[in-house]
Amino acid sequence: MTDRLPLHPVDAIDPVRLTRELCEIESTTYNEGAVGDFLAGFLAGHGWDVEKTPVAQPADGGDGPRWNVYAGIPGQSPELVFSTHMDTVPPYIPFSEDDEFMYGRGVSDAKGIIAAQVAAAQAMRAAGFPVGLLFVSGEERDSAGAKAANLNPKGSRFLINGEPTDNRLALASKGALRVSLKCTGKMAHSAYPELGDSAVHKLIQLLDKLLNMDWPVDEYAGDTTLNVGQIRGGYAPNVIADEAEAQVLIRLVGDSAPVRATILEAAKGLAEVAFTLDLAFVRLAAVEGLPTMIAKFATDIPQLTNWGAPLLLGPGSIHVAHTPFEKLSKKELLESVDLYVKVASQLLRPQGVSAS
Repeated sequence: MTDRLPLHPVDAIDPVRLTRELCEIESTTYNEGAVGDFLAGFLAGHGWDVEKTPVAQPADGGDGPRWNVYAGIPGQSPELVFSTHMDTVPPYIPFSEDDEFMYGRGVSDAKGIIAAQVAAAQAMRAAGFPVGLLFVSGEERDSAGAKAANLNPKGSRFLINGEPTDNRLALASKGALRVSLKCTGKMAHSAYPELGDSAVHKLIQLLDKLLNMDWPVDEYAGDTTLNVGQIRGGYAPNVIADEAEAQVLIRLVGDSAPVRATILEAAKGLAEVAFTLDLAFVRLAAVEGLPTMIAKFATDIPQLTNWGAPLLLGPGSIHVAHTPFEKLSKKELLESVDLYVKVASQLLRPQGVSAS
């Protein structure tokens, strides 16, 4: 069921103030309900036709409501939609600012981007362009909101997805393959290892294999990379462990199938393997005259295929996202509003986009 919110007249948006207001609402993944409510009310109050669509919580997620928020121009279908995510990674870091920068969780990934997109869409709307806004839950974990949104597209020809790209247009975005490795063995006294079977040793052996693999390389997008993000197992130094597990994230530069096959082969006799997230590597459209980059991170774009030809662009640096030092320049934020308007206007003119 979708809630529709009332409409009010159009006016301008202050992106710095809106970023501050968004960042003062804690919205780590699974806790997006409050920020979704705020955005829905804010957009309705500025003249948009707003829909709040529920996004289901996973079994190990939160227990409160969470939403996708879509905002369109009353009576129009959008030709272009601005989109990014409302959730942030933990821990929550309170907002602060000085004359030059804003600091705190979400300022660059991606609440500053939300604010810039809202301001840009408001300006586009005032100029008569048919645009919309889509803000989703769950990007930082499983793209649950994007998957839900893809079932209800609005007919747009273009999607401008927002992530921190330093206001450069991304020509490609790496995929992401999340892998769960679970090893089992037999518990025993560590003085008699022949009586046990160490799950920890199996996990170490497998991780050593994976860390020393020759993974695919793409001349265009660079190396496949692997990170062992979490390890758990064992009870004490003097106990042979009967279970151990690890969570691994691989950044893809091509099809995941050969990477998955390599992992399954390496894990034979050592571990059970589960692939819990598989986001595709994507090549993206170019717009003439804009600086470009390759995004080494994954986005919601592979899950929003029904929302139009995708582009990836936003203020802020990915290098400070997910860190205690997250920050965003106010100047860069304001520049991004103008950049979003420029790109969107060019796309909605004939032959404004080309294949990368």
